[in-house]
Amino acid sequence: MIIVKAPLRISFVGGGSDLPEFYRKTPGKVVSATIDKFVFVALNPAPLLKGIAARYSQTEYVLKPEELKNDRIREVLLKFDMRDNMEIGVFSHLQTGTGLGGSSSFTVALIKGIAAYKGRRLDKKELAELACEVEMDLIKDPVGKQDQYAASYGGFNIFQFNPDESVDTESLLLDYKTRLDFENHILIFFTGITRKSSGILSEQKNNTLKKLNSIKEMTKLVDKFQRKLSNGKFKDLGEILHENWMLKKTLSDKISNDRLDELYKSGVRSGAWGGKILGAGGGGCIMFFVGPEKKEKVRATLLQKARELKFKDFQEFKIKFVHSGAEIITNTFHG
Repeated sequence: MIIVKAPLRISFVGGGSDLPEFYRKTPGKVVSATIDKFVFVALNPAPLLKGIAARYSQTEYVLKPEELKNDRIREVLLKFDMRDNMEIGVFSHLQTGTGLGGSSSFTVALIKGIAAYKGRRLDKKELAELACEVEMDLIKDPVGKQDQYAASYGGFNIFQFNPDESVDTESLLLDYKTRLDFENHILIFFTGITRKSSGILSEQKNNTLKKLNSIKEMTKLVDKFQRKLSNGKFKDLGEILHENWMLKKTLSDKISNDRLDELYKSGVRSGAWGGKILGAGGGGCIMFFVGPEKKEKVRATLLQKARELKFKDFQEFKIKFVHSGAEIITNTFHG
C-alpha cells in the first residue's frame, strides 16, 4: 500500500493573479502558507480485483480508468497509463469547498502516489506542473496555479506566475517566534457553506481584462506583506489583508454576498484588523487577523452574528503552519 498526504493552504494576498488570463499578460504573484490539515490518498494494488475501486465522497467500481466519473482520478490514471487493478481511497481533515485548496491537494497527492507506484520520482516542481496540467489542460477546470504549487512545495512561499508559464518560487523563512506569533493573530471559521469554486472562477476569468488594474494592485501587496511579516508588524498585515479583500470583492459578484459582508464587518467592528474569505469566495472559510488581546471579543461577536445570520454550521477551527509539502508516509509496495 502507498499512502500520500498533501497539505491544505491559506492564501493571503494576490489570489486571482494565478489565473492564465492575468499572468499571460503580466506576471502574477501570491503569498501563501500550508497548514496542518491534509488530504490523504491511499493506493492499494489488488491483483484479484479486476478493475479499479475508487472511494471518495462516492464509491466507484469500473473495469478501466476511462469509465471513472471522478475526473481527477480518471485523468491522472490515464496520464500515467495506469491500468493495473487498484483500490484508491481518499480522506481529508476537511470537506471540499472550504476555500483551502483541497481539490488541488488531492490531485497532487494522487499524482505523487501513482508516480511512486510506477517507480517514478518527481521533484516538487515536476509534481506541481503535472497537477496544473491535469487540472487546467486535461480537466479544463477554470483554476489557477497557486494551489498545486502550495500543496507540492509546502511552507510559506511567494509564487510568481510568468507569461511563459514558468513559476518562480521564493520560500519565506520565518523564525520560530515569528511563526508562532503569526499563528496567534489568526482566527478562522468555517461558515458552514461549501461551494464549488468553478462558477466563481469562471466569472472572475471572464472579468480579468476589465479588472486588470485591481489584480495588479493585489499583486503589489505581496511584497508589502512579506516586509511586514518579516518585521513582525502584525497590525499592518491585517490592514493589508483588508485592502486585498476589498480589491478581491470587485472581481466577481459571486465572491461575497450581503450575509458574508455583514459577518466580515462585524469581525472588523469588534476589533479585527482585517481578513478575507479564503479561496474563491462565496462561502467556505473566513479568516480574521486580530491582536491576541481582542481575539475573545471577536470570537464571541462572530459566533453571535453567525447565529443571527443563520449560518447553520458556523464554527471555529484552529490551525498551525507546516513546512512540508506532499509526501509519501507509507510505501509497502515492492513491485
